[in-house]
Amino acid sequence: MTDRLKIAVAGCAGRMGQQLVRAGDQMGHQISGGSEAPGSRYLGSDIGELAGLKPLGISAFAGIGEAATGAQVWLDFTVPAATLAALEILPGLGVNAMVIGTTGFSAEQGAVIARTAERMAIVQAGNFSLGVNLLEALVRQTAARLGADWDIEILETHHKHKIDAPSGTALMLGEAAAKGRGLALSELRSCPYDGPDAKREPGKIGFSVRRSGGVIGEHDVSFGSPMEILTLSHTALDRSVFAHGAIKAAEWAATRAPGLYGMDDVVGI
Repeated sequence: MTDRLKIAVAGCAGRMGQQLVRAGDQMGHQISGGSEAPGSRYLGSDIGELAGLKPLGISAFAGIGEAATGAQVWLDFTVPAATLAALEILPGLGVNAMVIGTTGFSAEQGAVIARTAERMAIVQAGNFSLGVNLLEALVRQTAARLGADWDIEILETHHKHKIDAPSGTALMLGEAAAKGRGLALSELRSCPYDGPDAKREPGKIGFSVRRSGGVIGEHDVSFGSPMEILTLSHTALDRSVFAHGAIKAAEWAATRAPGLYGMDDVVGI
């Protein structure tokens, strides 16, 4: 039985924030705080009620310091600027672990996360679903076993409100494919196919993006030779799959030494 944790949730009124609050409560943990952007109409609202639960007696705060006070783990699925602001504050508040599901970081911002991980345990992933993380392992193994003459294309589809593209999960899968070929994704990533001279470069990894309706998340990785195509895919049917995975990551991280970890570490892949 996992010890009951005190968990604070960034962006607690958002779609993912609400899912994290519900999942934490359902899995037996205490939601100790939550933040919302300054000026949000949800500031001061009960976090439990925002998530469709009974009142928890805790209000959504604008300040990270107020929201994180007393928490053991901070869950952050917001935007890079907000996540980086939390990284500056949390180690000084005694929060010993953080789960980052925010995507769209630059290389410089990624370096900030790595430096902060010297002071606290951080689990960072582009996707917290068990199925996606198994898919990542399969993509890595497949890319390692098939020759460089096999084309790799990654297609992702999300709801029309998603901002960053390609998705963090698509990039995670691209990195797995590149790793399978012994190179960095930056060396293999293809430019978007667009214009009258958009010929595919041999050996590159291509990305395609669709934004439509309310799709939670679909990812396909295809390996193509002149004679056959192999496709590995994953479809999320319920947004709560990511929240439950994030809570599992929080449980795992709460007892770990400072360091930067991924879902591979959490699920033992």
